[in-house]
This record gives sequence, structure tokens and C-alpha cells, in this order.
Amino acid sequence: MLEGEYYIPWGDKIATDRRRARRILKEFNLLDPEDKKQTSSLLKELFGSTGDSIHIEPDFKCNYGYNIHIGENFYASYNCVILDDAKVTIGENCIISPQVGIYTLAYPINPERRMAGYEYALPVTIGNNVWIGGNAVIHPGVTIGNDVVIMPGSVITSDIPDGVIASGNPARIIKEIVK
Repeated sequence: MLEGEYYIPWGDKIATDRRRARRILKEFNLLDPEDKKQTSSLLKELFGSTGDSIHIEPDFKCNYGYNIHIGENFYASYNCVILDDAKVTIGENCIISPQVGIYTLAYPINPERRMAGYEYALPVTIGNNVWIGGNAVIHPGVTIGNDVVIMPGSVITSDIPDGVIASGNPARIIKEIVK
């Protein structure tokens, strides 16, 4: 699952891991958002690693949780989806706006393999000091550098270097950020 190889996602261990994530997510998404201690505890149980200061608005969804690694000072707004069939690394001081999708999961182009149930996953890495605008989609295998702005509605299909603003479908660099 983590190596980018084709796999069938219905083995006992994988199914058990998905059920674990769903159980935690159900509890998290129904919590009073003001109950910071319990929301933090559930996110630390769900994720592979987190900083101390993270906040995620409900309704949040992911496949496994343990493949997600989040740095300090992180905020995700409503309806964030992270399909973490491979590792997702998000740096420090990052903001994710509403309706953002971060996807590591992909399916074969070959229809016979796809219909046989195969899938594969590629990691996603997001650097420090990144803002991802609402309704953006991050594709499998993408790396987003440090100090980046992804404009709302953008579809990120390839790597984005440090210090730029990217926009569009597919996204392209529209401006360098001058410090």
C-alpha cells in the first residue's frame, strides 16, 4: 500500500484499519468543537504524528489516519478529505480551507486491473507555511514546497516549488512570493 505497488484493498488487516479510522472519525466529527482536550486526544490517536497545536473542523474524513503526519500550528476547515493510503506529510504553519481533497489513492488506467479491484497509492508532501485555498485538489505523488499559496479551486497534478502562488486546473505557477 505505501510503496506505490498495485494492491487489493480488501485484506483483513486493511479492512480492520479502515474500521478503526471510521470509529475514531465518527466520534471526532460528533464532538463539541469547544472540547479541545477530547478533539486533540482523538486526533493524536488517529494520526501517525501531530504537533501540539492542531485544529480540524468537522466533517473530516480519511481512510486510515496513521499515514498522516502533521506539524505544529495546523488548521483545516470544514469538509477536509485526506485519502491516506500512502504517507501524507504536512509541515508547520499550514492552513487548509474548506472542501480540500488530498489524495494518495489512485486506480490503474488498465480497465481489467481496475475492474479486478487493484489500486495503488503515492505519498503527498506539503511543506511549511502553506495555505491551500478552498475546493483545491492535491493529486497522488505531489510535493508542495515551503511558503506556497494554492489558490481556491486549483488542481495540483505536479510538484510545486518553494515560494510561489499556484492556480488553475491543472495548476500552474502564476507568481513568485517575494519576502
